[in-house]
Amino acid sequence: MKYLDQWLASPWRRSALAALAGALPVFAFPAPSLWWFAYVALVPWLLLVRSAPTGKRAAYDGWAGGFGFMVAVHHWLLPSLNVFIFVIGALLGALWAPWGWLVRRFLGGVPGPGRVLAALAVLPSGWLMVELVRSWQGLGGPWGLLGSSQWQVEPALRLASVGGVWLLSFLVVAVNVSVAVLVSVREARVPAVAGIVATAAATSAAWVWSPRPDVDGRTRIAVVQPGVIDGVGSPDKRFDREEQLTRELAGKKPDLIVWGESSVGYDLGDRPDLARRIAALSRETGADILVNVDARRSDKPGIYKSSVLVGPQGLTGDRYDKMRLVPFGEYVPFRSLLGWATDVGKAAGEDRRRGTEQVIMNVGHGLRVGPMVCFESAFPDMSRHLAQDGAEVLIAQSATSSFQQSWAPEQHASLAALRAAETGRPMVHATLTGVSAVYGARGERIGSWVGTDESSSVLYDIPLARGVTPYVRYGDWPVHAALLILAVWCTAEGVRAVRLRRPGPEPHVPPARTVHESPVRPGR
Repeated sequence: MKYLDQWLASPWRRSALAALAGALPVFAFPAPSLWWFAYVALVPWLLLVRSAPTGKRAAYDGWAGGFGFMVAVHHWLLPSLNVFIFVIGALLGALWAPWGWLVRRFLGGVPGPGRVLAALAVLPSGWLMVELVRSWQGLGGPWGLLGSSQWQVEPALRLASVGGVWLLSFLVVAVNVSVAVLVSVREARVPAVAGIVATAAATSAAWVWSPRPDVDGRTRIAVVQPGVIDGVGSPDKRFDREEQLTRELAGKKPDLIVWGESSVGYDLGDRPDLARRIAALSRETGADILVNVDARRSDKPGIYKSSVLVGPQGLTGDRYDKMRLVPFGEYVPFRSLLGWATDVGKAAGEDRRRGTEQVIMNVGHGLRVGPMVCFESAFPDMSRHLAQDGAEVLIAQSATSSFQQSWAPEQHASLAALRAAETGRPMVHATLTGVSAVYGARGERIGSWVGTDESSSVLYDIPLARGVTPYVRYGDWPVHAALLILAVWCTAEGVRAVRLRRPGPEPHVPPARTVHESPVRPGR
């Protein structure tokens, strides 16, 4: 132990170890998808931070661990962003510096039972604040929220219907804190065990009492995935392949056919010939077709990514323009300062334009769907608002062709399970190149994934659901609860600091006595 302390005395070695510890949770996400590992993945990081000699060093350990976490969960961006991914990791990793300070404040030394119980509330709340801030789309959005690692765990999906992915993140961090205390502080094992038991009790309560979506009818939705098509003339070749795959659905009676993101490379108002070909497919299959156009608009300036609905008679007029764009991939933040990113990676040469509002589309057969584009499926609030507005099915059109050999396609597809469970609405995740997937209203997988090596059209029979989940009704209440917990703790700390600084009553000084042992009389 003494040798380890000497080795960790080097700030550089300590920061490197913190970065490695912070990167460990990546194995809980797809593709490894070791969901159980999430409940102990933070323990090495917590143990390192609690051993920091000062609060300042603990903040640096939090920063370094945050850097490792951000780079690990976004490692698949390295071919696109190049060295810039490390710059982003360093900037966003700083969000964990206050959390590192909090870890040492509550777990440093030999914490008593009271301090451990407080840590089980404050430390997960602090983590949630980090996730909330970095979830702003300008900072990259909520990719890699810790709770999203639980996408295939049925009890966790039930919890998501109660408090969204935020509640899952809170409980996962609380379990990690409990385990860290169990292995390092013998005197505080009782409250640590109590934290684990409380988490199990909360999960069990949600399992028993949270409302389950009621099945109310079924719909048949087809996903068309053309696969990777590159090279000269790829937009036309892709369209031809999508047309061929869609024709295979004739006679199968789908209610809706969904193409992936950027499935059409031309504005349909400027290319009526393509619009007519899609309309002909709609007549042939008996279903409306939801395509995705990535092109310069003919009716207004700029390039948009848009979900466009085409029926038997042509364009229906239903259109959703993507609202939340991918930083660097679809626009460069502060381009005047960061435009150099286009020289070192594959950042957008021209910024896409944003849409202004979400849209509910009435497709054929009376079905109401709520479309999202690409990483918008990572935002819990977007799917929640669509469910509130009456969407019966959530749809995400995506393309991860630039990251085919990475963990990104699987991780992106898994997010749809959480959005489905949160809202109590089935969700279709349709991509150009895989992974495409469909989930039921409880987050359960329907059918099989369409992998990155497939080019096919697949028809899914999807149960519809009605009712309102607690998460849709009450929103991000775990975030509000975390804010309240931190506010109460800060207030208590402020009161405590004032009491320590306030001078106490002056000590009583007995009156002086004369040499004759008589009290001195004032005025004499």
